[in-house]
Amino acid sequence: MTRVASLAAPICAALALGACGSDDTGSQETSRSETATMVQTSQVSTTQRARPAATGVRLVRLGRFSAPLYVTAPPGDNRRVFVVEQGGTIRVIRGGRRLSRPFLDIRSIVRAGGEQGLLSMAFAPDYARSRRFYVNYTDRSGVQRVVEYRRSRASRDRAVRTSARNVLRYDDLEPNHNGGLLKFGPDRRLYIGTGDGGGANDQHGRRGNAQDLGSLLGKILRIDPRPSGGRPYGVPSDNPFVDRAGARPEIYSYGLRNPWRFSFDRSTGDLSIADVGQNAIEEINFARRGAARGANYGWRPFEGRRRNFDEPAPGHVPPVLELSHDDGNCSVTGGYVVRDRGVPALRGRYVYGDLCRGQLRSVRLRPGSARGDAAIRNVPRVEQLASFGEDARGRVYVASLSGPVYRLASR
Repeated sequence: MTRVASLAAPICAALALGACGSDDTGSQETSRSETATMVQTSQVSTTQRARPAATGVRLVRLGRFSAPLYVTAPPGDNRRVFVVEQGGTIRVIRGGRRLSRPFLDIRSIVRAGGEQGLLSMAFAPDYARSRRFYVNYTDRSGVQRVVEYRRSRASRDRAVRTSARNVLRYDDLEPNHNGGLLKFGPDRRLYIGTGDGGGANDQHGRRGNAQDLGSLLGKILRIDPRPSGGRPYGVPSDNPFVDRAGARPEIYSYGLRNPWRFSFDRSTGDLSIADVGQNAIEEINFARRGAARGANYGWRPFEGRRRNFDEPAPGHVPPVLELSHDDGNCSVTGGYVVRDRGVPALRGRYVYGDLCRGQLRSVRLRPGSARGDAAIRNVPRVEQLASFGEDARGRVYVASLSGPVYRLASR
């Protein structure tokens, strides 16, 4: 294991981020001050010196939150931004001001800590009418749940906790690699990222979970979250494995270790998946709209393009971008292709980062390749870079697990 990889495990345990690499399976306790020191050390050890890209970009701070893990907004709502806090609360920023009362508070049913907690939320495409939204969280027994809630009729800034309806559960076998991102795609289906079950080397099962089409783990799932035929959700008939014996019909893509953050290009529908590596390689995968259907991204036989196990990976699709731990990376944090007209320096470029480095970077993604990968010039590092988010206008946000949430803007 490299020095950076050896640091990653205690960093990840302390940061409570479901996106961490390393082959350590045990939980380690680290104080926040010790964590900050280790993150700084890993940044200093970075050897990559790529030419900075993009000028005229700055970070606008929106406020400080408690372990923010995700930022999003309802379709068509240009006044509100929602911040998901790991402990089990969702906060509202309305008209640039953070409201004191949470939109939703489910702390009493969430297990938060390590890599577990309230990990994301997604608003239904018809949210303005149906008031439906979905959350992904770890319950008190350690099970990951996708649950539907409804917004209050009386207030746009409050959810009805008693409206909870269980949609899907998946039993992670370890407390790490939980995936946890929910996104509605351009086809109005709900996509769900799941980790491989945790531990090291996708260790559960004869050949792990990620390559096993009979397991929901290590996948991107695609469902219709509305009740269907007496079941809590429906499975789209055009999912790739609907008619394959022994395969879970919910599976859309597979061969993933921990797709902590993925995104759809709001202009094209293209899909970008940042998959967290183990000891050596972080990776970013890219597919044109619909082309990830049935795709096998290679884990555990491959970590990036590097052979990890001498096992088959049928139709393996290699990443378009690899990030080495030798350059100070430990856990990739996937972002968005920027379509915000207010930030012309980044338009059409995919913005991303890494938990340990904290450096904001951008790159142009294409099928089979990535071009112009470089740091965003004159933008400070974001300590404990946990997530990116996007609002209804396409503005991109950056969340630091240490508290601050920022918006990308022009100078």
